[in-house]
Amino acid sequence: MITETVRDPLITVNTSPAVVFRAIGDDPPTLLVDEADTIFGSIKAAEKNEELRGLLNVGHQRNRPALRISGPEHKPQAFPTFAMAALAGIGDLPDTVMDRAVVIRMQRRKDGERVEQFRSRRDIPALHALRDRLTAWLRPLMDTAADLVPPMPVQDRAADTWEPLVVVAELAGDSWPERARAACVAMCAAEVGQDDESNVKTRLLKDIRRVFAGYGDPDSVRTRDLLEELLRDQESPWAEYRNTGLTPRYLGILLKDFGIQAAVLRFEGGRQARGFTRTQFTDAWARYCPEERPPGGGDETTRHGSAVHP
Repeated sequence: MITETVRDPLITVNTSPAVVFRAIGDDPPTLLVDEADTIFGSIKAAEKNEELRGLLNVGHQRNRPALRISGPEHKPQAFPTFAMAALAGIGDLPDTVMDRAVVIRMQRRKDGERVEQFRSRRDIPALHALRDRLTAWLRPLMDTAADLVPPMPVQDRAADTWEPLVVVAELAGDSWPERARAACVAMCAAEVGQDDESNVKTRLLKDIRRVFAGYGDPDSVRTRDLLEELLRDQESPWAEYRNTGLTPRYLGILLKDFGIQAAVLRFEGGRQARGFTRTQFTDAWARYCPEERPPGGGDETTRHGSAVHP
């Protein structure tokens, strides 16, 4: 869908940085980098593609050309680097790329979820029509857009990244400015504190499922009881998590990305305590740690990565 809606797309899978440098020029295409995790996913690959990463970093702003020795006379030549870009890959990309990006994190599709299939003959003409309508609307407003300096709900590099989208929303009017700023705040907040703890979070979901199963899959479990069971497992990382052991605060932080938080619940005897309901976890369990099916138990679930849009 991105390929068919952006201006002059240039797909750069297995494309050398030298080709990309020369393809940008003064009228740049939109760079589309698929399987970006294979480019930056390992130290060896990252070192090999350091020049491409540098291009993406400096291409975040105008008037930052790359100087290269070119031609038989070996004279320095300035190559423009500014271009829109969209990268897609599994997991996080280098911090210098992520910091300059609007990050869209995709979820794994769980059993029972269905999506409409993309059909080129049917869908591409509609996407092209949308692209052309947006172009026709925005082109006469380019000078107006260039003079706009909208108030931003974020600061620093995040504001630089999101400002063009907020400018377009301001030009569109109606509810779009508020919606754009709300999206900006929510998506930037979601990226704060993102790190390499995804495996730890998945392990936590599995261990919580084990605790519920050990109690006979009740409707709810006290936070205190849940932590006691997690800390009792000597094979788990929870007793030494962050050097102090897993606490209610750390438990809340790890579960925050799944939209799960403790609440005051009523338990046996009418007593109230903070805890979790089993239904809070069912969606996350199905997405991130589905129980293994027996052979022949059904179709495989499609897995998706993340899309990053500088």
